[in-house]
Amino acid sequence: MFKQFITIAMLSFATISSANAAISQTKGDFEDKFRQLDESLPTPNVYRNAAGEPGHEYWQQQVDYKIKARLDEENRRIEASQDITYHNNSPDTLKYLWVQLDQNKFRNDSMSAMTTTFGGIGNRGPATSTASSTKPAQLSLGALRRQQFTDDNVLGYNIAAVKDKKNKNLKHTIVGTNMRIDLPVHLKPGEKVTFSIDFDFSIVEEDAVSARSGYEHFPDDKREGGNDIFLLAQWFPRLHAYTDYEAWTNKEFIGRGEFTLEFGNYDVELTVPADHIVSSTGALQNPKNVLTSTQRKRLKEAEKADRIVFVVTEEEALENEKAGTDKSKTWKFSAKNVRDFAWASSRKFMWDARGHQQGGNDQPLVMAMSFYPKEGGDLWKKYSTEAVIQTLEVYSRFSFDYPYPVAQSVNGPVGGMEYPMITFNGPRTELQDDGSRTYSQAEKRFLIGVVIHEVGHIYFPMIVNSDERQWTWMDEGLNSFLDGVAGREWDPTIPWGVEPRDIVSYMKSSNQVPIMTQSDSVLRLGPNAYTKPAAALNILRETILGRELFDFAFKEYAQRWKYKRPTPSDFFRTMEEASGVDLDWFWRGWFYSTDHVDISIDKISKLRLDTKDPDIDFNRLRQEELDKPMSFTDERNKSEGKELWVERFSDITDFYDNNDRFTVTNKERNKYNKFLKDLKPWEKVAFERAVKEDKNYYVLEFSNKGGLVMPIILELTFADGSTENQYIPAEIWRRTPKAVNKMIITEKDKELVSVTVDPRWETADVEVNNNHYPRQIIPSRIEAYKSKKRKAKVYRDIMQDIKTELKTDSGGDNDDNQDNDE
Repeated sequence: MFKQFITIAMLSFATISSANAAISQTKGDFEDKFRQLDESLPTPNVYRNAAGEPGHEYWQQQVDYKIKARLDEENRRIEASQDITYHNNSPDTLKYLWVQLDQNKFRNDSMSAMTTTFGGIGNRGPATSTASSTKPAQLSLGALRRQQFTDDNVLGYNIAAVKDKKNKNLKHTIVGTNMRIDLPVHLKPGEKVTFSIDFDFSIVEEDAVSARSGYEHFPDDKREGGNDIFLLAQWFPRLHAYTDYEAWTNKEFIGRGEFTLEFGNYDVELTVPADHIVSSTGALQNPKNVLTSTQRKRLKEAEKADRIVFVVTEEEALENEKAGTDKSKTWKFSAKNVRDFAWASSRKFMWDARGHQQGGNDQPLVMAMSFYPKEGGDLWKKYSTEAVIQTLEVYSRFSFDYPYPVAQSVNGPVGGMEYPMITFNGPRTELQDDGSRTYSQAEKRFLIGVVIHEVGHIYFPMIVNSDERQWTWMDEGLNSFLDGVAGREWDPTIPWGVEPRDIVSYMKSSNQVPIMTQSDSVLRLGPNAYTKPAAALNILRETILGRELFDFAFKEYAQRWKYKRPTPSDFFRTMEEASGVDLDWFWRGWFYSTDHVDISIDKISKLRLDTKDPDIDFNRLRQEELDKPMSFTDERNKSEGKELWVERFSDITDFYDNNDRFTVTNKERNKYNKFLKDLKPWEKVAFERAVKEDKNYYVLEFSNKGGLVMPIILELTFADGSTENQYIPAEIWRRTPKAVNKMIITEKDKELVSVTVDPRWETADVEVNNNHYPRQIIPSRIEAYKSKKRKAKVYRDIMQDIKTELKTDSGGDNDDNQDNDE
């Protein structure tokens, strides 16, 4: 009531009315940005409840593996057999099982190969581009190399046998990167089945095909024929996940969307050349058979060391590079409750380690370890294992103690990839002419960043087991957010790419799709699955919820879904339920739409409360009239000394020459007295106080040009030079999402002179030009340049070129410019 009364008492009521008219919706175009998200989410059930946590009948399958594999170094092949025990914990009877055959992705008849477009957006691997009006089509040498490698090698799995535990053949059907195994006896709830698969395949050259695993060849090593680093991942046939929300998650592996898998226990025997060092998922079971007594002693020493200890030194690795062997060793590893298994093997590896004493009951000691060749150099010695440990410290603070005995970083051809307990990371040093090895600042930052990111993935999704094939952002986006937190605790000067400012160009681009798009259909995976969700969560933590609420809710999510399989709805519901804040508008805008943030401050009106006393208010009106600029005509007439007609002939003046429309009469005074008399006591008190205080009333008019509703963050600057920050929750847009008005009241002596929206770039607002009122000159740059003459078309001068002497390899530099393919 009082608020309405004060509004009516405003002098500039017409101004407010016109502003309100401007924010009305066009008939039929209203969109409720705050409608509940439940209409878009799966209905809660006994498996996943409305709070976003596992329901009282939550279940997931378990798959255990016993694998024996041999690395054929000379032929670069894997030969293996595996026994698989599948536990049906679901309420469903299963007639068949679906197995992932990821290596089949590299076959020339795979869906991946057949659907790769020439040029265009979203392709993974070596570049191609279509022709334009100014340039011919381009096929990079990298693309030619990939094509030639796949033509020259028989890739994909050879499935030699699929048998039951009685050694009888099981019917199986291969469908691209999947294989269906038909069960002779249906598998009922609570039952388990054991079967075996014998398989072999040629390992791809990672640099040639741009894979997530493979070998890298080093022809210049002193050993005859050179050496290889082998990174083995997605290397064995693995059971697809069977879930409550999708049943079999058997989407074809095209190359971008990764996977979701079942947890299980692994016992793996890896037979490799005797001079190889192996890094692997799991705990080494037979160190006495594969490590020297010196290496075992060093590894024990590393458990309590303050800095890294070399288990295999650089000198030992260099010596090891020089010669191969016909002998082999079998490394045995055991891994409990993991969803995958990966490993690396090479005679080139040096190996450093340091124990991370994290305490707690689950895994008080974690061995952080790095494996890398001489090409890693001081860059890896200084930073790899340290970055592993720093990641464990930060991520555990946001989720749970690291539950596994080892966390490893391995250098090889893969730029960055994660698996349980082991990560592949790419940056290296550069060999200089004087024999030294140096690295750029970019390589240093890349190594620190990629180790943090990939080790962080051991938490998300290797433990919090989201479905990467379906919702890439659930592992990449959440992990990118956390690697930004960890990275800024390492060195805030490194551009971590998770700030709101890092996503603005993508958010206003035409190549956007919603974050909730399935990975294979995303146009630009980096900004869509990594940067945008990371920036969104950064905004949610720092600007909307605040750290205390966000961190509590995020940790609740991580602990609820540790060793379980969350979906987006579980994340959204947990964050709301645990924080106590309705965030449906946030998920809908950031994750389900391609709207962007662009809040414009369009107008500010300064209003003054009418006193209702005509002797005061009419004087104010007269002064406002006098304060208006004089017209040029009147000003120039006056300066020229022109005498007014009424000044020349005073007899023609009358009452109105001495009284104007602001002259107060007793009629107005009587009306004012009656107004005061008719007020209720409380109304009179409120009114007289407001008149006495004579505060400044400012109406700020905002428009939402980007469509994405967000809080309005203001910096107010006053005439006395002081500033004040105000935070207006996003809910201000709930009734009129296109435009809103907000009144700000200040003390009489606190006069507002300017307003800035989002002064610290917290909300990813894509257009800063309209964030200031009054408008400001926006700094930019201009470069002076000298116009170049347009070059005439150059023709071959064969008469002259025929005289050119043919140069040998040692004949000096070639004068011709050589183009690089990448």
